[in-house]
Amino acid sequence: MEKHLMKTIKQLVSRVFYVGEDKAPEQETIARIKDSVDFRGAKLWILIFAIFVASLGLNTNSTAVIIGAMLISPIMGPIMGMGLGVGINDFELFKRSLKSFITATIFSVLTATVYFLITPLAEAQSELLARTAPTIYDVFIALCGGLAGIIATCSISQRNGNVIPGVAIATALMPPICTTGFGIATGNWLYAAGAFYLYMINTIFISLATVIGVHIMHFSKKEFRDAQRERRVKQIIAAIAVVTMVPASILTYQLVRETVFENKANNFIVQELESDTTKIVTRDIRYKEKAINVVLFGKEVSKERLAEIQKKLDKHGLEGTRLSVVQGSNNLNSKEIQTILKGNARLLSEEIQTEQLQREKAEQIEKQWQPVEKVLNSAESVQKECRVLFPEISSLHIGYGINMHLEDAAPTDTVTLISIRLKQRINRKTEEKLKEWLKQRIQADSLVIYPL
Repeated sequence: MEKHLMKTIKQLVSRVFYVGEDKAPEQETIARIKDSVDFRGAKLWILIFAIFVASLGLNTNSTAVIIGAMLISPIMGPIMGMGLGVGINDFELFKRSLKSFITATIFSVLTATVYFLITPLAEAQSELLARTAPTIYDVFIALCGGLAGIIATCSISQRNGNVIPGVAIATALMPPICTTGFGIATGNWLYAAGAFYLYMINTIFISLATVIGVHIMHFSKKEFRDAQRERRVKQIIAAIAVVTMVPASILTYQLVRETVFENKANNFIVQELESDTTKIVTRDIRYKEKAINVVLFGKEVSKERLAEIQKKLDKHGLEGTRLSVVQGSNNLNSKEIQTILKGNARLLSEEIQTEQLQREKAEQIEKQWQPVEKVLNSAESVQKECRVLFPEISSLHIGYGINMHLEDAAPTDTVTLISIRLKQRINRKTEEKLKEWLKQRIQADSLVIYPL
């Protein structure tokens, strides 16, 4: 009875997962992939324009445009061709695909570099920065996406569906190669190296997935005359896959540890420092320095209580972490400023009796709030970008002041005040670059920078 049940389950699973019934003729599938391998003429022009579209999308931070570029690009052809060539022992196809892939890569990098050399938008957006630090998750995405792609290509019902476009979007081959061009154009070789590494991860593991898919679909293989050469080729492929995975695995390990530390630190802050009378104004969690810096607003926490809280770090899994707490009303951030301004507006509204005065006061408050609101809307992205673009800066403070002209009769106006705390000195060129970048990011016409 038990054996019969196991046999029935096995037959059911085999029938559900069996792909042979929907398999297209083998030679037809091979011919389709071979036709997509060569890069010349129309395909090369399509690739160049797709690179321009992707670069524009990255430059303007437009996800929709980037997705469109990935759907246009024909670069998946030679990548699957390399995998198919290895999978069926057709090394003429592999060499042809590799040559086309190298050609496509060179033209892609050159096109992206030219674009970023001539574009007036020189700052790195979050979509660009996201392509500079690959992890092991990118390996899994490329592998799973590649497997879906080769199975869909071999399937009669799925080859013309939305699987292949979906693989192009999921594996995201275009953004990293465009980011490589950005890194070269701006002289940021860390960007270029990180992005190109992500591009190679995608390429290698889509090809590897194609090799696995060909094996799953039981494609006929060309016989090797030299068994030793066949064994050596397989060893080289395995070595390339492992070597590619190692740096990504290390980066992922560091990322996971950093995320765990940040989660523990956030839980500690909420549970031990926040209360009904004391609110968290800002929190700065630094994994590398093992430090938690917190600014509190409201009822001050006593020194005795802070000493007790410090001792609870170990309990939250934060051994060896340094806690720094700043208290007082001089440490307001954008959210607290917004709350106070809204409170003031409400009080003014209650005190002013006439509709005209209410309107004038509301317009005045709104006008005063506008520059602060611009900074609020972009604060998170400005913080992330500043860390990457200007590593010499440890902290950045944005405020507003009154510019009074004492030597002439020019009208009094407002000015944006930027104070920076430096880890190391910066030259005039970097200071000018910082000034121009801030003007664009926070949309400030008049801006003054001074070091703390």
